[in-house]
Amino acid sequence: MSDLKFKGVRFCDKQPRRITRAFGSWMFLIVLLGSPAAAQRNVVVVRPKEIKDVLVNPGMGITTFQRFNGQEPNPPLKWSEVGPVTKSPAATITPDFPRASVAYCRWYWNVLEPEPGKFNWEIVDLAIEEARAHSQRLAIRLMPYSNEDPLPAWYRKSGAKRVNKDSDKDGKIWQPDFSDPLFLKYWSELVAEAGARYDGNPYLDTVDISSVGYWGEGWSSYMPAFAHQQALIDIWLDAFKRTPLLMNFDEPQALAYGTQHGAGWRLDCWGDMRTSSNDPYFPAEMLEIYPQQIVRAGIQDVWQKSPVSLETCYTVSGWKERGYDLDYILEQGLRWHVSTANIKSAPIPAEWKSKFENFQRKMGYRFILRRLEYSKLVKPGSMMPVHMWWLNAGVAPIYGEYDLAMELRSPEHSAVIRIPVDVRKWLPGDSVFDDAVYVSDELVDGAYDVRIAMLDRRTGQPAIRLAIEGRQDDGWYKAGSITVKAK
Repeated sequence: MSDLKFKGVRFCDKQPRRITRAFGSWMFLIVLLGSPAAAQRNVVVVRPKEIKDVLVNPGMGITTFQRFNGQEPNPPLKWSEVGPVTKSPAATITPDFPRASVAYCRWYWNVLEPEPGKFNWEIVDLAIEEARAHSQRLAIRLMPYSNEDPLPAWYRKSGAKRVNKDSDKDGKIWQPDFSDPLFLKYWSELVAEAGARYDGNPYLDTVDISSVGYWGEGWSSYMPAFAHQQALIDIWLDAFKRTPLLMNFDEPQALAYGTQHGAGWRLDCWGDMRTSSNDPYFPAEMLEIYPQQIVRAGIQDVWQKSPVSLETCYTVSGWKERGYDLDYILEQGLRWHVSTANIKSAPIPAEWKSKFENFQRKMGYRFILRRLEYSKLVKPGSMMPVHMWWLNAGVAPIYGEYDLAMELRSPEHSAVIRIPVDVRKWLPGDSVFDDAVYVSDELVDGAYDVRIAMLDRRTGQPAIRLAIEGRQDDGWYKAGSITVKAK
């Protein structure tokens, strides 16, 4: 008896929810069409079929590093921090590397400004051109120096302060005083010039906030007081107000400050699982430090409005060589809502490729149109009820501005209908559109295809691949047919 009661409760508990969902869509159509019978007769229901392909879409996925699609990858265990300064040839055979929508490049100050006030922006311009030619957008970092690449000679001779000396352990590298007003002056001039030239460029994907320490990663043995760190972050916030910025991860207070002011964040040593059996106070960064710092810096929800980007410690083959736990590393990346990942343009070990493909299917955004309803017959110049149910099956939203659109197309005529939604608000999970849209009064009687796309707001062309069947050569997705009739 108790089992029968239990089944009855479950039935009664579930059924109203089904009815409620159907009732909402049904009532929407009745209100617009006038009667239940009219609503039923005049509705087309489309359920697109999902595909499992790895999608290459703007602002997400595995990136190339210091090179572009189709160019020779790095060896499995090596890479260069020196950014490209000339055009590189295509590989002689198809590269064993995922196709990427983002090319990530970075350059040192001594290359960007070899003489004071004389900026070598031609190399960045060339990289943007190369990215465009290879169907990519460019992400960049401008770096002050490294443990092998010195600050510009003119800066070291400018009277700027040095914090170490030749006899020190790190004496081979001239270490700047980051609190020195001259460092702020000269570095901010470079950043300001970069912002004036590139901020808002549609082919620039992201820009790293970079000022302190080797590679501009934000850490140093000679860290300045936070007031000076803040000033060196502010110069980027002032210079780039339209292109998304990424805050480096290493210093919690700086990380919190940059993200609180609109930047996303990036991690330079994703996958670092080094531990020391001789030192219990030396925890692996991936296992303990990174997950806790995200909480302590208060950046758990930054991904909802600004991107998260990861960069491998070593290369993926380096992880394998060291016996790192690939499943844990990839799972952590998804937990952090990663959009882009730099794996140093080094090949993925063959036995790990399937796991990386599954990772790529989940990172960033992945839009699936689950259900579409519209009228079978519509009059030009009228309002047509439209219902859409979308799923974002990725771990992050889309951060750029794109227009969701429905097109009615015949061989001779067409009309594009912008759907009034902000797709940037589509976090992982379901989104529904229930409203009426205007059908152009310029359409003539006839049969039309119904097509769906997400359009680049600047060009008006389809820009986003959807995880459904039906994609046509011009990027639109055929979803059904409709009849337009004036009377």
